[in-house]
Amino acid sequence: MDLAFPSGNGYGLLKMNVDLRPRVLRWARERAGLHVAELAKKIGGAVTAEVVEGWERTGKLTLTQARRLAQVTRTPEGFLYLAEPLEDKLPIPDFRTVGDAPVKRPSPDLLDTVQIMQRRQAWMREFLIEEGEPPTVFVGSATPKDKPERIAGEIRKVLGCTEGWANEERTWTEALMHLRHKVEAVGILIVVDGIVGNNAYRKLSPDEFRGFVLCDAYAPLVFINGSDFKAQMSTLAHELAHLWVGQEGVSNFEALQPTPHRIEQWCNAVAAEFLVPARELKELWPAAQHADEPFQFLAARCSGSDGQFRGGDSMGSSAGAVPSGG
Repeated sequence: MDLAFPSGNGYGLLKMNVDLRPRVLRWARERAGLHVAELAKKIGGAVTAEVVEGWERTGKLTLTQARRLAQVTRTPEGFLYLAEPLEDKLPIPDFRTVGDAPVKRPSPDLLDTVQIMQRRQAWMREFLIEEGEPPTVFVGSATPKDKPERIAGEIRKVLGCTEGWANEERTWTEALMHLRHKVEAVGILIVVDGIVGNNAYRKLSPDEFRGFVLCDAYAPLVFINGSDFKAQMSTLAHELAHLWVGQEGVSNFEALQPTPHRIEQWCNAVAAEFLVPARELKELWPAAQHADEPFQFLAARCSGSDGQFRGGDSMGSSAGAVPSGG
């Protein structure tokens, strides 16, 4: 590391040239999901894509540039001085997939959001225990061997929802708010947000994850990525299934796409049955298939459905595949 002390009055910033590991610099950029040109644009000034490529080839840059790189990539500055890149791992199971393959690396935004929610949950857990509140009885009360129809019925029973609860609301938005109130009333913390903490410049991507759940008998917590408003109903139902089976984790579930995780298949099936029971769907299908837009017809009559489920999957009829024939 070369140091050059400034001349003149005052406390000027040291002009320092640092030699860092190129693979660490590349790791910092890639974990932030940025291409070379995108990183250069965010850093600004005289930094171009060619300059960034030079950093990642030689490891040579100024201290000011290193600090700016850490800021833009949301990497703790000290990490840039490591000999080897760190392996970013979520502190909870990761059920996210792209196609049928697992997602390899969580972004700094997702990592920070999970950690913020873990701290919030820990505080609430301690508070509830000090207040003498009893633990919940439903977290971990199910197993993946249970029939999705039965567990969906158990969830409705605990929440105090009838089988056709969503149809009793005038709009999808009202159905969502009704469900949120019911869920919160039984002691489940719900956080809906589209940014990291209070930082409006750090927006959460719905392409990376839809939600996650932190299991705890005293303070179960569901986080919903608020960046995708239309998916909030299905996300909440999906995470409720995770709570019932006692399996915390991060999901970016696409219910119409295959998933290699058996637990995700089961949670999708429970959520589908909770939102639109298979029996109700079968009753509506004869009329729907004669409509100009069959799926819009169904959505209009099933306020709880936001189009995330009922596409069929490996869970069979309990997942509510659209009926055929007739």
